[in-house]
Amino acid sequence: MNLRLKLYPLSALLMIGIAFLASCDAIIEPSISKKQVILEAPADQYQSSSYSINFWWDEVEHALSYRLQVVSQSFASPGGLVLDTVVTKNRFSFTLDPGKYQWRVLAQNGSSQTAFANPRDLEVEASSIKLQTVQLNSPANNLITNQSVQTFQWGSLFGATKYRFEIDTNNFSNESTILSNQIIPGQQLNYTFPKDQSYQWRVRAENDTAQSRWSAINSIIYDHTPPAVPALVSPTNGQTVSLPVTLQWGAVTTAVRYKLYVFKSDSTSLYNTSFPLSVTTTSYSFNLGSPGDKIYWKVSALDAAGNEGQASELRSFVLQ
Repeated sequence: MNLRLKLYPLSALLMIGIAFLASCDAIIEPSISKKQVILEAPADQYQSSSYSINFWWDEVEHALSYRLQVVSQSFASPGGLVLDTVVTKNRFSFTLDPGKYQWRVLAQNGSSQTAFANPRDLEVEASSIKLQTVQLNSPANNLITNQSVQTFQWGSLFGATKYRFEIDTNNFSNESTILSNQIIPGQQLNYTFPKDQSYQWRVRAENDTAQSRWSAINSIIYDHTPPAVPALVSPTNGQTVSLPVTLQWGAVTTAVRYKLYVFKSDSTSLYNTSFPLSVTTTSYSFNLGSPGDKIYWKVSALDAAGNEGQASELRSFVLQ
């Protein structure tokens, strides 16, 4: 028997080894238990005249989220747990009442976590609400929704007895034509959009003698108009085709994705549990079935607000 050994260059073996390690890293989540979270701001012993505090720390490699805790007084002798939240970014803003606090952060992924960073001391000093700003909580800035009734929420501000909520469609360029201006005792309001449009909203805290600064201006788009009907391109209705079958349709201007419906020969039973299938392209390669099967299909379009338009015509094709 004549055996031949194939020798690979060292560079090729090195590349194979790197690719193998990279694939293992993607499959086996690295432990971060020995890593440390480095806190950046506020600095230890920081004294703030602003009630709105911006927490910031360094990112940790392979971390998926971070747990931020804030207590009144200290973690050794806490007066109360003020904040315990999990965030995916390495920054978080929160409004605190005047007082003394400590804060700390740990990093985590699906299988491990770091220890908490050493806590830092923070003091929020009492001051007039004239120097303060309300933080907007929800909806998120630049949200696109098809829900006509929206709940707006914002954070409380120490010293405030009421809040002024304003919503507009012209970015508050003209105070006399603002769409809605309401005084609210709490931190929540339900508002019904009159029509499809882009809106802006803001909030200000008030008491009997002073007003805070206006919050940031957040935007929200209300859209309940469904996209147009997709036009099917190929295969033509009743066409005999071979597998795989490329199902194609025309793009719809406002669509961000499409819903593909594939049915069995009775034209009403979905082909399998994968359908209807959500796709972002205007084609799909269908590779199921046996010769002689008659299969039906149609497509609908969905926009960024979640509106689903009317489905296309129902077409069929036969597998050869």
